[in-house]
Amino acid sequence: MIYNKKEFYGGAVLLIAFFVVLYLMFQPMFSGHNAMEYLDNLYNSISKGSVYYIPALKEEVAPYANKQVSMDLAYDTEIEASQSALLFTRAGAQAQVAGNTLRVSGSLGGMLNTSLADAEAMYHNDGKTITARYDLEPRRAMFNWWTSLKLMDKSLKSHREFAAAKVIGNVGKKAVEASYNYFKVEPVQIMDQIGMVVFSLAFYVFYTLWYGFAILFLFEGWGLKLSH
Repeated sequence: MIYNKKEFYGGAVLLIAFFVVLYLMFQPMFSGHNAMEYLDNLYNSISKGSVYYIPALKEEVAPYANKQVSMDLAYDTEIEASQSALLFTRAGAQAQVAGNTLRVSGSLGGMLNTSLADAEAMYHNDGKTITARYDLEPRRAMFNWWTSLKLMDKSLKSHREFAAAKVIGNVGKKAVEASYNYFKVEPVQIMDQIGMVVFSLAFYVFYTLWYGFAILFLFEGWGLKLSH
């Protein structure tokens, strides 16, 4: 038996309207995307716009332009080693492959600047440039850079070159990894979409409260109440 019809039916109307809006949100109304996909793409774009650290990383790398290094890098497979040799060769380094091990020698700054140049191209979604440089799928080439930088980091730490290793780690995480993860996402600055950001956050809070009050009115109108 309904305890309060006005409250019960008001809650029912709110709940029905909630699911109607939910249904509309899953319709492809935004250039073939539903609201969830549109907002996911928007926030991915805003996120990418906030992780462009490459200019600052170039400044970090600059002091290592004349630092000569020689490292033996052990990859998981021979293919990774041979593909990674192309990266270092383009950077002006010497790269000799022996099975799954790559012996690299040359300018540390040159290696890091080349990885940053490739990360820059990837950040701007210029995969064709990466493919032209290495005859590899763009993400494959960047994965090889990511793996190589991790191995370089490990090698330098084993020789107590902690400052250089830190720079390598920053390049790997902030440039190579970021450009790999955000490849094909268009970067957007949050201030360019501030209206949509504020609206989406406000709507999220409002929509959550909408559902909560609908359930509250429905059950209170039905006569269910919490008591101590």
